[in-house]
Amino acid sequence: MSEVLTRDKAWEILNKHVKGENYITHSMAVEAIMKGLAKRLAPDEVEYWGICGLLHDLDEETCPWREDLSTHGPTSKKILIDEGYDDERMANAIMAHNPTCGKNPETTLEYALIAADPMSGFVKAVAQIYPDKKLASVKHKSVAKRYNESRFAAGANRQFMMEIEKTGITWDEFIDIAIESMLEIAEEIGL
Repeated sequence: MSEVLTRDKAWEILNKHVKGENYITHSMAVEAIMKGLAKRLAPDEVEYWGICGLLHDLDEETCPWREDLSTHGPTSKKILIDEGYDDERMANAIMAHNPTCGKNPETTLEYALIAADPMSGFVKAVAQIYPDKKLASVKHKSVAKRYNESRFAAGANRQFMMEIEKTGITWDEFIDIAIESMLEIAEEIGL
């Protein structure tokens, strides 16, 4: 049995394996959304859900996902094991955010993570269209409207974002949770 992974240790592991600033800020944004979702769905596990979000792209710079997308997720699991953290639940959540690796989401935690990942980028993309490029300018209405524009933030997987509804949280609630959660760390992530 490995020791419990703290947020400080998770941050250290992330920064050891991921160097790109955009990947780090994306990981922080997903962490924030996951914590926001956990407050509603798993109030006793807010930090744990946040850590799952923080580490969801741990292998982004080390696995050959551009050539073989199925390596994204399982490589993160291996990194965590090598770091001394063999947490099957966390590994499954991380792998389930990329069903191409063979793990489909099945639990509330897994559905939350697969939805939070593209939602973080989508909300950031909405912020970027404002003159000040700040999250504080982003309104619920703008996110809802842009969602229906398939060419806007085309890389944000809308099907994955909608997986949130399998947790019992509606799309409208999810928009508010995502915006509010990311606003809490807006300065840290440059938005």
